[in-house]
Amino acid sequence: MEKQFLFVVWSKLLKSSLETKIMERGVFVRWNHRIFILIFSSPLVFANQGPGVLLDRANALYQQSRFTQAIILYQKALLRGADPVAVSFNIGNSYFQLEKYPESLAAFRKSVDFSKGSFVPAIFNLASVYFRLKLYPESIAAYQRGLDIEPNHFSAWLFLGEAYHKIGDPVGALRAFNKAYELDPLDISVIYQVSEAHIALEEFEKATDLVRKAFHQIPEEVDFLIYLGDIERLQKNMDAAASAYREALHLNPNQVDLLYKLADGLAENKQEYMAMEILNEALQIDSTYSDAAIFLGNLAYELRWWERAEEAYEQAAKLKNPEALYGLKNLAYEAQHSKNTKEALRLLKKTLFYYPQDASIQAEILNWND
Repeated sequence: MEKQFLFVVWSKLLKSSLETKIMERGVFVRWNHRIFILIFSSPLVFANQGPGVLLDRANALYQQSRFTQAIILYQKALLRGADPVAVSFNIGNSYFQLEKYPESLAAFRKSVDFSKGSFVPAIFNLASVYFRLKLYPESIAAYQRGLDIEPNHFSAWLFLGEAYHKIGDPVGALRAFNKAYELDPLDISVIYQVSEAHIALEEFEKATDLVRKAFHQIPEEVDFLIYLGDIERLQKNMDAAASAYREALHLNPNQVDLLYKLADGLAENKQEYMAMEILNEALQIDSTYSDAAIFLGNLAYELRWWERAEEAYEQAAKLKNPEALYGLKNLAYEAQHSKNTKEALRLLKKTLFYYPQDASIQAEILNWND
């Protein structure tokens, strides 16, 4: 669920200065550049005047997602003297919701200009639209401009880091992510992003130190351990990777995907039999995990343990995994290569039982019978 920022603006007189209050709702989602939402509430002084009524109607339409109609009323309110900063901002939001980004950009620029560059929500929204249009240098400049005014804006630092990432500047990305981390060192998303930025710069030790520290602070986030394993594996530290995965499994032993990941690392480290044990454990937990059965069959095949390979491939075939077709056929070819036509035909007939639509199997059976 994304975090949205609701700016409630009070205005005592037309074209007066703005007082803003931020109310945050939801959970921040990484790299989902969303706009800040402004609801301009007309005070009682507007009760009998055109702009106030128009603004109230426009806001109601906006809340109903009737953005085109809202824009018409916002524009009428603007012509009748409503505050141009707030109304231009709302017009920009409406165009953004309609995915009319050039028009949204123009409206946010007007809001910034009318405020003489002081209305930070419009500046950040300007940056978000630039990002959506893939104008990353312009997005960076706008985020920096807003952060010069409001330097403690956590999400803006994260978005700035992503913009730097888009232009291939890992140093700029790390600097921005670190600023966000300083503001909230316990935010899980920023911990991962700072770590990723270190990895991009091949600063693996800094990445692992950061994530290990985070795990001690937030021990319920078991995924930190999995991520540590992934970092170690990037460096070909296979034993350290396996150790991190096992530590995570100790806390949550029924994660079959993690068992698969551990088996994959063990196989890469030439520990095939141990990997097979882990895959068998995963299948005992979830007998429908066909990818684990295929992996187990492949390892057994490479070790020339034909019976175990057949058993694993057949388990996957029963689960309709298409990869099992090739596994069983390869076993048949191995048998034929060893001059054991009878065994080869048995395996092909078993393959045909599970994959009756495969014409090549029937052709091979006829060929080998001859």
